[in-house]
Amino acid sequence: MFKTFVQKKLESYVKVYFQKHPDIKLVAVGGSVGKTSTKIAIATVLSEKFRVRLQEGNHNTEMSAPLAILGVDYPDNIKSISNWLAVFKAIRYRIKQPTDVDVIVQELGSDRIGQIPHFGTYLSPDIAVVTAISPEHMEYFKTINAVAKEELSIADFSKQILINRDDIDGVFAKYLTNYRVNTYGTTASAEYHFISENYSSENGHSGHFFAPEFSESIPATINALGEHTLRPATAAAAIGVKLGMNAVEIAGGLAKIQPIPGRMNILHGIKNSTIIDDTYNSSPLAAESSIRVLYQLTVPQRIAVLGSMNELGDTSALEHEKIGKMCDPNQLAWVITVGDQAEQYLAPAAKSRGCQVKSFKNALIAGAFVRGVLEEGSAILFKGSEGGIYLEEAVKEILESTEDEIKLVRQSTEWLARKESFFQNL
Repeated sequence: MFKTFVQKKLESYVKVYFQKHPDIKLVAVGGSVGKTSTKIAIATVLSEKFRVRLQEGNHNTEMSAPLAILGVDYPDNIKSISNWLAVFKAIRYRIKQPTDVDVIVQELGSDRIGQIPHFGTYLSPDIAVVTAISPEHMEYFKTINAVAKEELSIADFSKQILINRDDIDGVFAKYLTNYRVNTYGTTASAEYHFISENYSSENGHSGHFFAPEFSESIPATINALGEHTLRPATAAAAIGVKLGMNAVEIAGGLAKIQPIPGRMNILHGIKNSTIIDDTYNSSPLAAESSIRVLYQLTVPQRIAVLGSMNELGDTSALEHEKIGKMCDPNQLAWVITVGDQAEQYLAPAAKSRGCQVKSFKNALIAGAFVRGVLEEGSAILFKGSEGGIYLEEAVKEILESTEDEIKLVRQSTEWLARKESFFQNL
């Protein structure tokens, strides 16, 4: 009862905030994967011209999203009435003050049916981005069509929609009710697209961004590893165009986009190795894309460390098997799995292809094993989920410098204590 009261109060404050400050633009980011990277890329590009508000974590639930939009901190104790009264006071003050932002970029997440439509009861984004439709939280959604209906329902309450053409099957267009739709991607089939002309793992991509509003393409450099990591930047550039940025501003913003912890971040490892740190989370689409990037690197040895993909429900066996079958013995010296689902389903599929496979329950032991088999100049992909996997701790085993540990995900005091307890109880 108390939680419901607080949530409704927060939502009513958000409505009042936008009524009092009608010039503020709201950009909402939804989709199965890639929301946080896309949100941060959008904020980075828009900051070349506008005052932008975003919270860098994934504050995207019914309770946290209103506070992120309003720019008010989440209370330390969510059960404390006095804490919430202080939050409400801060919100009222924020509403009364002159606006301190031009654009708010907000991630909207869902782990069960109906959560995205609920955001529409109090939000009306000027532009909404849908990053992907792929298996997520399948213990609740059950089918990919249910996922598509949920994620694309953001169109029902948004003024314009921008959809990732590369990672959303056209068959799902039947679920769209808002036809003010544009697409973005990395091929000319999307209205807004970036074509990479030169790429290296050290310098990223250089190429051209194309938009229907501009008669000429925009030369740009994007510091991203692999094609799939270009898509958040392309979405950001498209949003910039729609909000009136010029070519110089867009190119400047794209050049400033940097990988964020745990998301396709390149780190230096021992023995002159290259670490691809993609440990923030894992899903079938993201894992497939990451492995393809690993295959593109010209190195004497490649190792894939793959953790279980969580929250796949009844589809878990099939999705893990698909990733296992992607593992090519001609490309990979080792496939190393962490977690029960990966060991049960991914590992046998990789072995059936002829891969050399080793499975572990514990990321720390897996990291020590990698250290033992690592050759000079190797490339190692670490791709894992949060709950019970924590491959960022395996990365530490082969980092060239302990100073780079701050570049890993989940390194706060609270997270480290939680993980220490987890590993001790295995």
